[in-house]
Amino acid sequence: MPDSLRGQLLIASPALTDFFRRAVVLVVEHGEEGALGVVLNRPSEHRVADAVPALAELAEPDDVVYAGGPVGPSGVIALGDFERPDDAGRLVVGGLGVLDPNELDPPVRRVRIYAGHAGWAAGQLEGELEQEAWVVEPADPTDPFHDGDLWSHALTRKGAEYALLARMPTDPSLN
Repeated sequence: MPDSLRGQLLIASPALTDFFRRAVVLVVEHGEEGALGVVLNRPSEHRVADAVPALAELAEPDDVVYAGGPVGPSGVIALGDFERPDDAGRLVVGGLGVLDPNELDPPVRRVRIYAGHAGWAAGQLEGELEQEAWVVEPADPTDPFHDGDLWSHALTRKGAEYALLARMPTDPSLN
């Protein structure tokens, strides 16, 4: 495993039954102090224009805010598909980066807005990985914009036995 998981996906194992059940988290930062990520696959019912009017110009009219995680739910993280990656405030993977909140007209093709984030203290994420709570997969810059079941898609992309896991029903007791 690399020293930093920045730019990797954390795909929740079936053993996670809390907030992170079937979650796909993009690791935005990871270092000795801990890690920060956003849950990519939790759309809310709140339109960006209504919930975060300051960012409405960046989003499409019907775009919704996503629940990025249980930490700091009143804070916002915006991920953008940058036309020129050098313009990103902080690149995560490929041309995907975190928008600078002071830049009101970033050169992006599309944006996804997240309320809150996922966070881990120093060593906490590593402990969860040792317990096999997460499956690690390199992120694709298009992952935040994936329509459909990103959990199944990311596991299928990983291949082998994970492709079988990807076909697991949302509620296995109904199988």
